[in-house]
Amino acid sequence: MNTIDNLSLVLVIVGALNWASIGLFGIDLIGTLFGGQLSLIPRIIYTIVGIAGLWTITILFKDKVPADTRR
Repeated sequence: MNTIDNLSLVLVIVGALNWASIGLFGIDLIGTLFGGQLSLIPRIIYTIVGIAGLWTITILFKDKVPADTRR
């Protein structure tokens, strides 16, 4: 995997943890840390995380190379 794939996966994990905190505790961590859901910075972060989620769809369809089993 390349750098963009890894960064996208990290951002998707951040988004998943944010959604988990909303579901479990009713707290939007990104919104709380950066001034509310409708402020500019959280909206940019949500957009970047959404784009990263779309990018990770491409990971599903990449050709998989089997691990070398020779030792």
